[in-house]
Amino acid sequence: MSAGLLMPKATAVWLVENTSLSFDQIADFCNLHPLEVKGIADGEVAAGIKGADPVTMGQLTRDEIERAQNDPAHRLRLAPPKVKIPEMKRAKRGPRYTPVSRRQDRPNAILWLLRNHPELKDAQIMRLVGTTKTTIQQIRDRTHWNSSALSPLDPVTLGLCSQIELDIEVKRSAKDRPAPPPAEAGGATLLSAEESLAEAPAAPQGPVFNDLDSPRKREAPEKIDADSVFAKLKGLKRESDEEGEA
Repeated sequence: MSAGLLMPKATAVWLVENTSLSFDQIADFCNLHPLEVKGIADGEVAAGIKGADPVTMGQLTRDEIERAQNDPAHRLRLAPPKVKIPEMKRAKRGPRYTPVSRRQDRPNAILWLLRNHPELKDAQIMRLVGTTKTTIQQIRDRTHWNSSALSPLDPVTLGLCSQIELDIEVKRSAKDRPAPPPAEAGGATLLSAEESLAEAPAAPQGPVFNDLDSPRKREAPEKIDADSVFAKLKGLKRESDEEGEA
């Protein structure tokens, strides 16, 4: 395992004070910005920080410093460590720790998850809330000693888990859920809007009280003959004349 530079800013202070290296060389070795190294030289940055000798710490050699001072293009390299430090193995993640003040709210959070996200598995609820499978089963079967007093409460609001963790578990359970079977050929399917309107029976219309809808008005008008009309008018005129003479 290759260790990085220890105390980079203190090392930069020592190199600025004790060597003629350029700001770019010191910045590259200490993983700093050249302007930050210039600020160290002007006394504006790292005020009060005591310089750390990288030669004494075994991270740099005198020959490497002299080579870099003679060649401005040379970049300093860390000296190989004299002691090999074994790589630390990452400990396995244990069950979620729940503060003592929040442990009494876990049954309410489990009840909320069972009601609002029934697709979640017991292992997922255990990761979110930090409980046991036995407690989850007791709350699901309503055999918990405090079942009558439980009320569903959001675990995010209670601070037992974050909203991001809850969303991740919900998406993970959605991926594990089997896809719905395809519709069988010739089975019942939804009709289109046009087909539904065509098959729907006409709505009965109620009676409308209007003179225009009377049977007499709905009859087709008779065809009027002009000759017959004039003949009737002449007959009426003759009758009126005869009555006047008498």
